[in-house]
Amino acid sequence: METIVKALSFIVRLSVAMTAFLLSSTVSVGQTLDSQATMLQPQVADSIADNSITVSGRDWSTWKPKPKKALILAAVLPGAGQIYNRKFWKLPIIYGGFVGCIYAIRWNSMMYDDYSQAYLDIMDDDPNTHSYNQFLHLGTEINDDNTERYANIFKRRKDYYRRYRDLSYIVLVGVYALQIVDAFVDASLSDFDISSDLSMSVAPTVINLPMYGSNMKTTALGIRCCINF
Repeated sequence: METIVKALSFIVRLSVAMTAFLLSSTVSVGQTLDSQATMLQPQVADSIADNSITVSGRDWSTWKPKPKKALILAAVLPGAGQIYNRKFWKLPIIYGGFVGCIYAIRWNSMMYDDYSQAYLDIMDDDPNTHSYNQFLHLGTEINDDNTERYANIFKRRKDYYRRYRDLSYIVLVGVYALQIVDAFVDASLSDFDISSDLSMSVAPTVINLPMYGSNMKTTALGIRCCINF
């Protein structure tokens, strides 16, 4: 179990290091472009300001991420899909979820081990095994009258921390799966039309309703919903 926790911690540290490297590379590239722009002719510099010049043949103003590539990157390295989609603000949320889950796993595992050992010590007949004393109040001793009661307490707490340790593993897998889904959906909706032509208006209106069994009509107040696209 300790090996799994160390492996997860290594993955998170590796992801943070790669993210920092990518961000520093982006800053260095931007600084290089700025220095080169000052050496170009005025009209070329103006075109750079207008985002009309592409970097390495890519126009970032019209670039759209590929959903399949974003999914693969997120599956291989958590957070890489968000970096590919240029949604850097999501990285603290993702890594915060991983760090929180790893902390919960380590804490619940430690408490589970301690209470498991305390339960084993109180159930055996060896007087030299008394690790359960660390959980007792000052001045409290284990005797024949309260052994069964404390054994039940240690067993319940052992099961409690084991359950939440397992739940922390499930949440960790959920965070990993969620960031993959987020990267794929975000890339898929990158070309979704959110122009000003899409609008919805709601206004009160008067509705003419025919009367049953009569040629006359009656009026009623209602709400009209209009969608423009």
